[in-house]
Amino acid sequence: MQLYDAIARRRDVRAEFDGGPVPDEVLMRVLGAAHAAPSVGHSQPWDFVLVESAETRAAFQRHVAAERDVFAGQLAGERAATFARIKVEGILESSLGVVVTYDASHGGPAVLGRHAIADAGLYSTCLAIQNLWLAATAEGLGVGWVSFYREEFLRELLGIPDGVRPVAWLCLGTVERLQATPDLERFGWRRKRPLGEAVHRERYRYGSATSVD
Repeated sequence: MQLYDAIARRRDVRAEFDGGPVPDEVLMRVLGAAHAAPSVGHSQPWDFVLVESAETRAAFQRHVAAERDVFAGQLAGERAATFARIKVEGILESSLGVVVTYDASHGGPAVLGRHAIADAGLYSTCLAIQNLWLAATAEGLGVGWVSFYREEFLRELLGIPDGVRPVAWLCLGTVERLQATPDLERFGWRRKRPLGEAVHRERYRYGSATSVD
């Protein structure tokens, strides 16, 4: 699959997982792509916790369901009705969970390039996640980023040390298909923002748009 095809095809998968096994060599290729991401000061501040235990995933899914209810309780009217139709995770249906963590001590004590932007290491970890996502898409797999959780809960669940931040629980696995349109667009939660609204020339200008579409 060509790079631009993978970018266009990539989706946040929730309902399409079929639970099939991911061959170890495929999993290692995907993780290898993540590990090849650029990082500030070549610190490679990420780690990958692979979660296959049904018991652990069930515990995490219960926590996520409770947090989903917390968010739903903040909504009303049409927004509440729209959200009620949206599935926010595929924790149990996916082949496994990949928890990506950020450890600021990697590459230390002096990380070249991080002195002025403290979050540069966190940004680097997000680049590893994007690499993983695109590689998984190229392999015909699906990825879903679960964000309805409290970091303290996940840290305790997986024995993640203090000072190491769990950045993402990624549901990874084989899929029946990938949707042509992102879920939040399909369900009417939010429209896609045109590129022209995001591009500014020379200086940031409120309400500016260009003709790059």
